[in-house]
Amino acid sequence: MASEDMASEVKIHPIVSPWGRFGLYTFFIDAPEPAIVDTGIASSPAEGMAPALEALGRRIEDIRWILLTHGHIDHIGGAHALWEATGRKAKVVIHEDDAPLLRSRQAHVDDYLHARGTYLGDPEGAAKVAAATHAVISGEMEPTILVRGGETLSLGGDVTVSVHSIPGHTPGSVAYVVDGQNDVFVGDAVQVHGAANGFPGYSDPEAYRTSLRYLREQIRPRHLYLGHPYRRADGVAYGVELDRDQAAEALRESTDIESSVHHAAHRCLCQGLGETDSVYSPFASVADELGYDADPTLEPSPFFTTLHGYRTQFTQKP
Repeated sequence: MASEDMASEVKIHPIVSPWGRFGLYTFFIDAPEPAIVDTGIASSPAEGMAPALEALGRRIEDIRWILLTHGHIDHIGGAHALWEATGRKAKVVIHEDDAPLLRSRQAHVDDYLHARGTYLGDPEGAAKVAAATHAVISGEMEPTILVRGGETLSLGGDVTVSVHSIPGHTPGSVAYVVDGQNDVFVGDAVQVHGAANGFPGYSDPEAYRTSLRYLREQIRPRHLYLGHPYRRADGVAYGVELDRDQAAEALRESTDIESSVHHAAHRCLCQGLGETDSVYSPFASVADELGYDADPTLEPSPFFTTLHGYRTQFTQKP
């Protein structure tokens, strides 16, 4: 990483947009070509970003970069609306592996059906997901720039952002790093104990493990910006803007938690899965071992998303 130059530090502003009982977080990079990292849902640009930027003396029309950390609906839902608000001048960036989720609402339904939906036993599940995508995704669109990791984006002047592939939460999760000051945006790629559902969610456990190690050992954030206020073991939430020590703690704890889930899942899979009347079926023993007693059916169902990931990998190499 380049040395830190505090005299020319680029300002980062967290922005919260309303969404039911929760808030959705995006981040404004106050560069010569201003950027927004993640976009919340369809209403977020108008209800969250525009007034927040106005309070900073900025305009939503001036945004020139829309940087998407991954393709889930609460991160890309406002992308089309924000792009329209900029007069279609902003460049929209996403990893090629998550781009289908930006291009198509149906891709979100397919993702549900192929993974967590197989465990939830809800005959109307796909219809509910489809309805949600129409409610919160402002429009299907083609990204301006597809990334794979390793790219450098110029935000004007001497401000650059490097792109790092950190799959696990989704195949196309990326970190954006403001070069020179090591401010790191990871979306949902650092889960700790999860958010409201109290369980870490990732589709590819092995990739998630590797990405956490990469962030800890190679990136070593000065500031770490999270997509949600993820929780510690005691249930107390981190904020979304972590300093160096908090970032190291969150990454270390995320790694430890993944190890615990990994061992519990491996024992469950080695014993053989059996359907029961448990709401955690067929992974009831994992919930018991980890002391997880929250509702695993609440969308986005991280319990079943994650355990399906371990089941898939176990099938490939027990």
